[in-house]
Amino acid sequence: MRYGEGLLEEIRRRTDLVQLVGRRVKLVRKGRVMWGCCPFHAEKSPSFKVENERHAYKCFGCGAGGDAFKWLIETEGLTFREAIEKLAAETGVELPKWSPDDEAREQKRKSLYEIVELAAQFYESQLRAPGGLKARDYLKRRGLDAQAARQFRLGYAPQSGQALIEFLKEKNVTQDDMLAAGLARSGNGLPLRDFFFNRVMFAIADGRGRVIAFGGRALEEETKPKYINSSENPLFSKGAHLYNFATARAASLKSGTIIVAEGYMDVIALVRGGFDHAVAPLGTALTEDQLQLLWRTAPEPILAFDGDTAGAKAAERAARLALPHLKAGYSLRFVFLPANEDPDSLIAKSGTDAMAALLEGAMPLSDMLWRTLTEGKDFATPERRAGLERALFQLTAEIEDAKVADYYRRDFDQRVFEKFKRRAAPLQRSGQGRAPRNQSLGPSRPQPGTAEAVSAAVKASLLARAGQAGKTRDAALARKEVELAALLLEWPALALRHGELLAELGFHDRSLDRLRHELLNLAASGSSLEKTPVLTHLERLGMAELLARLGVRPNPRRSESLSEDETEARFLRAAADFRVMAQWEPERERALRRFATEGSEESWREARRLLRSSHD
Repeated sequence: MRYGEGLLEEIRRRTDLVQLVGRRVKLVRKGRVMWGCCPFHAEKSPSFKVENERHAYKCFGCGAGGDAFKWLIETEGLTFREAIEKLAAETGVELPKWSPDDEAREQKRKSLYEIVELAAQFYESQLRAPGGLKARDYLKRRGLDAQAARQFRLGYAPQSGQALIEFLKEKNVTQDDMLAAGLARSGNGLPLRDFFFNRVMFAIADGRGRVIAFGGRALEEETKPKYINSSENPLFSKGAHLYNFATARAASLKSGTIIVAEGYMDVIALVRGGFDHAVAPLGTALTEDQLQLLWRTAPEPILAFDGDTAGAKAAERAARLALPHLKAGYSLRFVFLPANEDPDSLIAKSGTDAMAALLEGAMPLSDMLWRTLTEGKDFATPERRAGLERALFQLTAEIEDAKVADYYRRDFDQRVFEKFKRRAAPLQRSGQGRAPRNQSLGPSRPQPGTAEAVSAAVKASLLARAGQAGKTRDAALARKEVELAALLLEWPALALRHGELLAELGFHDRSLDRLRHELLNLAASGSSLEKTPVLTHLERLGMAELLARLGVRPNPRRSESLSEDETEARFLRAAADFRVMAQWEPERERALRRFATEGSEESWREARRLLRSSHD
């Protein structure tokens, strides 16, 4: 049921947001505003503001913000409707009555929650019963006792295939509801049977801690698959939930991060080792929904993988999933466990300190991507090194946030420079002797007055010219971006013909880069990309001002318009110019940094050559 904005505003007005937030965050008054340390990221000085007058909170460190409804959604895992109902009850606002259909759907969901909870209790009791001996032995081998079983609501599904159905029948649960809750299955002419049998059971809860599904681990090693989850149902979608999320989210407010392990047993081992902020996907690779769930909890989740080939591939998939969604302050970090170890075995052998040390040294996303593309690879030839640069460029092209993409390009450019392009220090001539024992063997900086040093006047002159040339070049690059965008809008079908080329052109202007991405999206969707419909679509996306700035009109007079062939030729020339200009910039910046640091004749000649080349 949809609630009107007037009703929502009344709930906001009546809600004491300071009191609501103050249940989780220690707030201190400064003037008319309350301040505290942000619960969404780790910080030592308060940057989190809460205002009753504006009915809003805002963190100036990580950007988190919203109203009372958003607060409950982010901190308690409620749906929007559930947040409305909770605040309405607390503030005494009466909500409109639901229609009979609304009420029926809600009652159905409530009954499914109750049915799944009954199943959880049944599985727990079966684990303790004589028939659960084999399951208890398995858990014992994994170091889990009865207390751990109670803590994580572990259970056992009996082998008969009818035990849960019979139990639920006694509770007056219908067969249709058993099927709807994902607890039974039928088909192929077979009678109704339990969905799980002869398996150790793991209860899966939603963000509020309500059991919504189960994971089952086979007790017979020949049984395939080893792990299965409940079928998709109105309460459960395995790509939208995380194991142990309700507990981990609360713990992450203290730790400042959240750990993503590979499976149920990994999470249990981590939690028992003191890492309560651990979760796991539900038998699948990380999904976009799960990624957004993680980022709403912590800005830099740590993904922990086994240190084998499968772990490396899983890490790369997660990294590529995250790339388009990166934004300022939000990323991923990665941990790879030692060979043949998982969190359980590592903690058992080396203790929690070993695990804590690994997490403390978690690898940033940029390092993980660089490692994926370079580790164990041979870059002995220029062609292979050029291939690496192209692969890195393609990675950064996937990042939709222009500022983040720019920083990634700079970071990768610097790594390539350090690995392949930094000039080695000149070898000493024979007879000159060795460097003193305590002297660095790396590239030395020429001292003023030596034969190789450049005078201060020459140095200042070149750096000043470089600064002016850089401004000129930036302006030229900006003009080239505008030219390319205008040509694309004259004939949007260019995005279909030259999609790969367009994907490689990372514009610095955010509005133009957004336009570029939107044309690529339209091309990927199979649209014909006719000019007038495309311009109409862009206007609906709020780009009317940009279109006006580019001087593009839906139906120009024939004398004013270029032919398709002319437009395509101009676009290809402009794209070639843009790529040359963009490629020169990293080289020029590196040369200038080297010259500013060393001030040598050699670095002066290199900087001057690149300055002239990029200025031509």
